[in-house]
Amino acid sequence: MKFDAALPPTHLKDVPAIARAAQEIGFDALWTQETQHDPFLPCALIAEHTQSLNFGTAIAVSFARSPANLAYTAWDLAAQSGGRFILGLGTQVKAHIERRFGMPWPESPVGKLREQILAIRAFWDCWQNGTKLSFRGEYYKITLMSPFFNPGAIEHPNIPIYIAGVNTGLAHLAGELCEGFHAHPFHSVRYLREVILPAIKEGEKNGTRTTQHVIVSTTAFVATSPEEESFARMQIAFYASTPSYRAVMDLHGWGDVAEKLSGFAAKGEWAEMPMLITDEMLDEFCLRTTTENLAAALKSRYEGLADRLTLYSPFVPGEKDEWWKELAAEFS
Repeated sequence: MKFDAALPPTHLKDVPAIARAAQEIGFDALWTQETQHDPFLPCALIAEHTQSLNFGTAIAVSFARSPANLAYTAWDLAAQSGGRFILGLGTQVKAHIERRFGMPWPESPVGKLREQILAIRAFWDCWQNGTKLSFRGEYYKITLMSPFFNPGAIEHPNIPIYIAGVNTGLAHLAGELCEGFHAHPFHSVRYLREVILPAIKEGEKNGTRTTQHVIVSTTAFVATSPEEESFARMQIAFYASTPSYRAVMDLHGWGDVAEKLSGFAAKGEWAEMPMLITDEMLDEFCLRTTTENLAAALKSRYEGLADRLTLYSPFVPGEKDEWWKELAAEFS
């Protein structure tokens, strides 16, 4: 199991120092997110200021971009980094795509993401191997590539694509087409074992991937103090209020709680929500343990379920550096 880190929301000027520190600590990869900042701009700085650290997006919002945008950006980052870049894509949810990004929400999110992935790879195949660019689907028709717009072949053209999701449709798609799957932080061990992994395996049966095994990457809620417990309870309540994530709560028989949380969220009553997350729920979605036992507890919880693991708490250089270094060493 590889141990990764999440880049905190920060200004670009801070990224080089964080990336160098992450490499020094011993993380295998550093992941950027699309929350308060663009996810790709930090990747260029990570590539420039590290030598061995893998890195990627976890995630970039795919429906806010065209296949061409994604193909060009990933191609440049793979070339700049010597093949260390991982393209991580996610659909987001309808409200954010339509009301924050101003883009259309597709009738079939899984179908559109499938086409995006295939179209991206069509660009890469064209640039690397000189094949004619010709992709036609329901959502995209891409057939034009003249030499003036062709960046040409690169040394490391096999760029891994991970997709993220909560439900079975995207997990199945990862099994069909992708090198990896970012399992959402809002998960339980039972949900990974009984829902996500079987969906990936089912997708693998008819897959067209070049690798035999889909890498499962996930982010874990961890609490080693009362303050961390309170934070985890708050975030779990937020995720559980999302209607499209309802299947996670339903698996455990907590659909009624999810309905109440959605009602609070709709009214903006955020402070009320964490009180609905019981200790039983917290233990399903968050690992509560001691600092000393954390590495062993993480391995026990995720062994056989995840290949890459990131803590929900972002890595901040200068805060608990020795603790991070010791934890990373346990996974090396």
